[in-house]
Amino acid sequence: MTQTPDLLQAAIAGFGLGLSLIVAIGAQNAFVLRQGIRREHVLAVVLVCALSDAVLILAGVAGIGFVVERFPVALVVLRWFGAAFLIGYGILAARRAFAPTVLTPDAARAPSGFWPTVLTVLALTWLNPHVYLDTVLLLGSVASTHGDVGRWAFGAGAVVASIVWFAALGFGARLLRGVFAKPVSWRILDGIIAVVMITLAVLLLVRH
Repeated sequence: MTQTPDLLQAAIAGFGLGLSLIVAIGAQNAFVLRQGIRREHVLAVVLVCALSDAVLILAGVAGIGFVVERFPVALVVLRWFGAAFLIGYGILAARRAFAPTVLTPDAARAPSGFWPTVLTVLALTWLNPHVYLDTVLLLGSVASTHGDVGRWAFGAGAVVASIVWFAALGFGARLLRGVFAKPVSWRILDGIIAVVMITLAVLLLVRH
């Protein structure tokens, strides 16, 4: 019985650290926000993000982090592929920003397909080396300080934080739909997304 408070504290610690890492502005969050505002495949996007985070977090808790540390070439490859993908997506977002006629939220816009959307969010998640550093290495390392049992409670808390955040971001974004009823709002959003994507790509390439 005395172990229950310790497990609860570990879970709360995992929730707090996990949320602090996930909430940071990034390519993944920007994409989830855009899909949420457009109400396109939101459930699929949220599930892909949350399940991907869960797999990575639990892998880190299980101790897979040492594999990434011993094979740094994997992060190098991911950095280059990730940067190339972010630049490509940033260019597409910039093109949308300069073409407001396709940014209207209703009939005039061209809906994105299910599989292209899923593949995009998978790429934004798994081609980002920082995801591995945050979830596998950082969360895994901190989880190990909570003991053999407590680390799983810590990991569970981090997984819950991921689910809560992506669900709130994806499904809560529809509250902004009125703001994005005008093409200029979409132009601003896509302009911000383009800047975020390309900036992250540059940071990936210049940071070692």
